[in-house]
Amino acid sequence: MTNDTSNTMWGGRFAAGPDAIMEAINASIGFDKRMAAQDIAGSRAHAAMLAATGIVQTSDADAIREGLLTILSEIESGKFAFSTALEDIHMNVEARLTDLIGAPAGRLHTARSRNDQVATDFKLWVRDQLDASEQGLLQLIDALLGQADAGADWVMPGFTHLQTAQPVTWGHHMMAYVEMFGRDLSRVRDARVRMNESPLGAAALAGTSFPIDRQMTAQALGFDRPAANSLDAVSDRDFALEFLGAASICAMHLSRLAEELVIWSSAQFRFVSLSDRFSTGSSIMPQKKNPDAAELIRAKVGRIFGANTALMMVMKGLPLTYSKDMQEDKEQVFDAADNLMLALAAMEGMVRDMTANRENLAAAAGSGFSTATDLADWLVRVLGLPFREAHHITGALVAMAEKAGCDLPDLSLEQMKSAHAGITDDVFTVLGVENSINSRVSYGGTAPAQVRAQIARWKETLG
Repeated sequence: MTNDTSNTMWGGRFAAGPDAIMEAINASIGFDKRMAAQDIAGSRAHAAMLAATGIVQTSDADAIREGLLTILSEIESGKFAFSTALEDIHMNVEARLTDLIGAPAGRLHTARSRNDQVATDFKLWVRDQLDASEQGLLQLIDALLGQADAGADWVMPGFTHLQTAQPVTWGHHMMAYVEMFGRDLSRVRDARVRMNESPLGAAALAGTSFPIDRQMTAQALGFDRPAANSLDAVSDRDFALEFLGAASICAMHLSRLAEELVIWSSAQFRFVSLSDRFSTGSSIMPQKKNPDAAELIRAKVGRIFGANTALMMVMKGLPLTYSKDMQEDKEQVFDAADNLMLALAAMEGMVRDMTANRENLAAAAGSGFSTATDLADWLVRVLGLPFREAHHITGALVAMAEKAGCDLPDLSLEQMKSAHAGITDDVFTVLGVENSINSRVSYGGTAPAQVRAQIARWKETLG
């Protein structure tokens, strides 16, 4: 039997045995270094508060804050040497601070714990992502409003089951996505308000006996107030879950729009032309123009949904307060945030650059008996028929047109009358696509006037 440690259960990578494995599983610096700016901001606020309350000398607090700025500069310039042995961003920063300023660095951790420190850092990081998401959504909504404004009266088919249903306008279709992303915007803003409470000062879990001023640190870090319960403050990750929940719904909306762009840009539809900036060619087929950006956005939703599920699973069985399981809260959130921001930026670019093919949209709008519902509505409105009877008569006329190889407006009056004697020439006024969309004047309908009213409402809302 060999004693070669590379063949032990630890594997070659962990030839040093259990110590190496423990260091590898325990360390988070490989990913939580992304919170360096937030960690330093929290420490600077904490140091200022310690001085203001007389817990540490002002000279020590000043040295700490200056040292932290030096460290931030080193990190931003790529000169900082991160150490896995020091586990996380907090200990890496504190160790470097000791190198820079000596004994005063040891006073920084007075009246706090890594538990409230990491909760604060993570909240600050997620809050920054919510702010970035808000800006990304505002830019995407602006691009959609531009498309809607340009094509408020351009006709196109509206679909159910991806089958032609009724004529709508291009502007109306674009505004449907404005509503979706508008709700995403509302969720992002709402989540930010709810999460904006400072954990700093909760210490390990029970608060501290030092006379700290939690209002001061909360205000310095842009929080509305300190978290009211120290147990909850260090164990809460709802803010990250809310971000992932909002991100998941937003990613789903992005995926739906991406799917439509994939379909619409195909040779079979030719509803839109995507710019070369967001398309690629084929390595073997020179005629191809692939909507790769849309397809990748469509795929991103899996990673974001997965992050949401993963963090739910981490948190679901944890007793109060902090458990090391919670170290697994960040990588998924970081990945989801990166992919959400990338997807938002790519979709905004595609929407802003794409060209709607008005002629193809109009040609498709009149196909597939798209004005059948208008005919049924006319039978109800003008002849006073019950809708179910009108539906039956319209179905018979659709079958007649299908058999004759024509559309409803191409049937003669005599053919129409064979289905119901009361039908008059007036019926043809509702069978045109333009007449159909102009008649949909109910609030939120596809009539161009309604579309323009909604565009104006959104522009006023967004300022």
